Amino acid sequence: MKIKTQLMLTFFTATVVPLLLIVLMVAGMMRYQLHVIEETYGVEGQYDMLLGDSTQLLSRMTQTTARAVADTTKSSPDTLMDKSYLDTVNDQLSKIFSGIIVRQNNRIIYNGYREDTLTIADLPDFQDPSQNTGAGFYIDGAKANMLKQIDFRFTDGAYGSVFIVTSLSGLIPLIRQMFWQMILMAIMIMVLAGMFLTTWLFRTILQPISKLQEATKQIRDGNLDFTLEVQSDNEIGLLCQDFEDMRIRLKESAEEKVENERESRVLIRNISHDLRTPLTAIKGYVEGIRDGIADSPEKLDRYLRTIYNKTNDMDHLIDELTLYSRIDTNRIPYNFVKVRVNDYFRDCSEEVGVDMDARGVEFSYGSNVADNVKVILDPEQMKRVVNNIIGNSLKYMDKKPGRITIRILDKGDFIQTVIEDNGVGIPKEDLRKIFERFYRTDKSRNSKRGGSGIGLSIVKKIIEDHGGRIWATSDENKGTAMHFELRKAEDEEKYASDSEQTDEGGNGK
Repeated sequence: MKIKTQLMLTFFTATVVPLLLIVLMVAGMMRYQLHVIEETYGVEGQYDMLLGDSTQLLSRMTQTTARAVADTTKSSPDTLMDKSYLDTVNDQLSKIFSGIIVRQNNRIIYNGYREDTLTIADLPDFQDPSQNTGAGFYIDGAKANMLKQIDFRFTDGAYGSVFIVTSLSGLIPLIRQMFWQMILMAIMIMVLAGMFLTTWLFRTILQPISKLQEATKQIRDGNLDFTLEVQSDNEIGLLCQDFEDMRIRLKESAEEKVENERESRVLIRNISHDLRTPLTAIKGYVEGIRDGIADSPEKLDRYLRTIYNKTNDMDHLIDELTLYSRIDTNRIPYNFVKVRVNDYFRDCSEEVGVDMDARGVEFSYGSNVADNVKVILDPEQMKRVVNNIIGNSLKYMDKKPGRITIRILDKGDFIQTVIEDNGVGIPKEDLRKIFERFYRTDKSRNSKRGGSGIGLSIVKKIIEDHGGRIWATSDENKGTAMHFELRKAEDEEKYASDSEQTDEGGNGK
């Protein structure tokens, strides 16, 4: 999930969701409190009054008691002077924020209302029961009381009045309790929403950033042997993935650097060994000449020819070392030209054939490629490829007479060059490794099979830089064949000829 989407969801979760939950909570809390009020005060189904006209609700709450007292004033008015009776009635009224006051003439004989202090002066005047209904209720605005007045006469003729007084703020404690409960629930909802959002943001944003920070410290300290696990697909997850890719590349680069340093040490060791061998020989032959051992023209000529050959070997080793340094920095100088396949490889074969005759090796060349087929290559570097492959064949030639064959084959869009020998062959497990730098199937280093160990790796590099590919096949004790392919060049003369024929036919320009 993208961070933009996460932020939108965060806003929605932090505002809309808590608001909806609070609304639902308020509705549920009010329903519960109204149910409690219903059960407590016996006003079932009076939701409109609970939420609206609370005066009517309070009046109905005392209506039953008022009727019972009114009946008593008619049937037994003197009972209103009985304190135990009045206490019983008052206990019932106190549960609904009310109380009873009894007046005889101009004095209060019983006052069970404790919510406020009412004096005789606060009470309405006596109304003759014969002139009215004998009951009514009034609102005392000054002290927020509702009075239900029932006037009657005692048996001795005294005027009497019963007042059922109800505090208009009687429901306020319940409402206040409900209000604070709603506030508390709203706070809990906000806290829970905040905790959820904090945990979510920590897992999706802050935790990956923390892991990324730890990974940067690991790289700063030179440690690349760890894995940065990516569990999200947002922008930070993509950043972590890019960082992990960078770490892998850095690790590969560091490992490659270590491998290159190892290979460089191997190369130096190989070159040092292989240079020491011809140098020792040259030194011995020079000392022989100086000491007069070469005491005949024939022996002197043989000594000088040997010295010349050893210096050529040294020159070849130095040339390989120079080329290796250029390969390592991808700075091999190429001069690509378009050449005819048969002409180029025929010339190479003639040069190789002269050297093979001198070495007593049978050499042959063949091609089934048409004379007009061309390829684009660097003549000098491709000649190095042929010479390195043949030189490698000569090192491992163990039969008399040795045989080397060059064949050029037409493979559709490619031409394939096959250089075969009848040497010792290469074990199957070594075939895929022979193009690696410094790899030698013969682990021993001797004067007969010396070399830097980079000849075939140079060959592979040059072929790949030409856009081709190279591989080897071999039978142990029978010989080895090196195969490399190059893509044919476009035949411009053929296209020109086809274009002219099209123009003459009227289908051209």
